[in-house]
Amino acid sequence: MFQAAISANGDIVTLTAPDGQSARFHAIWLRDNAWDDQTRAPGNGQRLIALRDIPEGTHVTKAEASDHNVTLTFAPEGRSIAYDAGWLMDHAYDRADTITPGDMPEGGEAWDARLMSAVPTGDFTAVRSNPDARRDWLAQVTRYGFAKLTGGPIRDGALFDVVDLFGHVRETNYGRHFEVRTEVNPTNLAYTGLGLQAHTDNPYRDPVPTIQVLYCLESSAAGGENMVVDGFAAARRLRAENPAWFDVLAGYSARFEYAGEAGVCLRSHRPMIELSPEGRLQAVRFNNRSAAAITDVPFEAMADYYAAYRRLGQIIDDPDMEVSFRLEPGECFLVDNTRVLHARKGYAGTGTRWFQGCYADMDGLRSTLAALQSPRLEAAE
Repeated sequence: MFQAAISANGDIVTLTAPDGQSARFHAIWLRDNAWDDQTRAPGNGQRLIALRDIPEGTHVTKAEASDHNVTLTFAPEGRSIAYDAGWLMDHAYDRADTITPGDMPEGGEAWDARLMSAVPTGDFTAVRSNPDARRDWLAQVTRYGFAKLTGGPIRDGALFDVVDLFGHVRETNYGRHFEVRTEVNPTNLAYTGLGLQAHTDNPYRDPVPTIQVLYCLESSAAGGENMVVDGFAAARRLRAENPAWFDVLAGYSARFEYAGEAGVCLRSHRPMIELSPEGRLQAVRFNNRSAAAITDVPFEAMADYYAAYRRLGQIIDDPDMEVSFRLEPGECFLVDNTRVLHARKGYAGTGTRWFQGCYADMDGLRSTLAALQSPRLEAAE
């Protein structure tokens, strides 16, 4: 059975769970996070009141706990509101601050080349038709920042069917999608297609597209494997080696620019390693082809900045950091473009290579995943 205790002036409630764990909650937080039908709309859970509607000096005068619920009486309103005690403990903020700069986002798992033996993968037919399979596939994307999908249709525009599984296409100046089509020149003696350094796409946009889908329609040339690198793992490795270098890349903004077509001049001003205010990794931007002149780093820090920039690139290029795989027609992969860098290895011989790509956003994916995990968010009774 849960137990609830009120502080002397009623501004804090301490809730203790049956296992002995306890957490403190401020009365104003509890009142703001009530789930009764006068505070939240029953249909969608949105707040019906603003903070200005909660009296200043709100405090708790009575607390009654049971096996699953706790009922609190608030003054000066004189209202009693029931809470799900498990929900409160799940949302407790009374905890030791253990976050350090470079920590992973909640639910994320850093990885390196060892993931090669267990590349996160889903089957298109199953993911489209089975909600559990879709939930599991999307959960892999949020955990690792990328996932493959196999068994898809081999037709122009099939990548849109993939985006329909979780969200909407984000159209850019490149259109709703872009083509990556190459005919390999058989007269070349070595690689006929250049490899690309692992990078994040479109860092010159603000905000960047947070998902990229690359879909294979033809792949008869030797080589050309796709490669992914966990940018968060690379940033964490840099911090372990040299915290000052990590701090300089996180503490100053780089600049990125694209002006490769008439009427388009895209610019952004963001750090290569972006942290949340709490210090968790939030985004990585790395694309040498789109890097503009860096002018926001003080003279005294510029040498260290470039040393850190070089070392981050070396870590990204380290084969121990990469996972590579070959896509066959009807297969695709999806990356979180704020976290995972992608690349293409060189290819040789004869044949063709035709991929289609498009952008989408992680908010749609996370929304779909959350709905599959919790079909209906209900207020505490």
